[in-house]
Amino acid sequence: MLPPQRQKSLYRLIDRLGLPDNLGIRWELLDLALTHPSISPDKNYEQLEFIGDAVVRLAASEVLYSEYPDEPVGEFAAIRSILVSDRTLAEFAHFYNLKKYLLYHGHYHGAGEISLLADAFEAMLGALFLTTNDLSLVHPWLDDHLRLKAAEIKRDPARENYKDALQTWSQGEYQKLPTYQVTENVHFHHEEERFLAKVWLGDNLLGQGVGRSKKAAEQAAARMAFEAIAPLDDCRPQP
Repeated sequence: MLPPQRQKSLYRLIDRLGLPDNLGIRWELLDLALTHPSISPDKNYEQLEFIGDAVVRLAASEVLYSEYPDEPVGEFAAIRSILVSDRTLAEFAHFYNLKKYLLYHGHYHGAGEISLLADAFEAMLGALFLTTNDLSLVHPWLDDHLRLKAAEIKRDPARENYKDALQTWSQGEYQKLPTYQVTENVHFHHEEERFLAKVWLGDNLLGQGVGRSKKAAEQAAARMAFEAIAPLDDCRPQP
């Protein structure tokens, strides 16, 4: 039996997922799925995370097959790799405020928080799968997120990796690589503004952006640059 306060907390999470609480939820598994190894080295979410990794890949595959039956397998694989990435799963976890229900010690920010949330999200999927041994407790609330994200990915020619897209463009157009300059904002007001990145092609500033990590800031700068490529073609930098 779980402590009453923990039981109430998990009930609230199931309610946030839009699932009724009378479906035979294995509460001890859900509790384990939301217990970080910093709490217990042997009773934590790691094994459930392993199962949940397979669950989310299957759920994403089924959604893609249903939504885009004529797409080639290579396109399925490219989109699914983003759908099941830590960043995407952390976005889903944020939507449900999963961190509120997670037991852990320490402070996690930036990439550490993304990994924390993604791992816990997969573990939760693992616990729900083991409750019924199918995806009946997963499809009702996860599929809409997967559909919306897949549609967003298909509209994005950079496939959310703006650094790679910008590099491909600059090599093809100018046989040069972009360079990045990253500085830390001493007086940042929000964690998302902690780092400022600027991306250059030679002496030409292509874009700048902020992020909670250096990588995130570089991606933001690359995105600004990539989205401005068409106008830049009219004023190409000199080699």
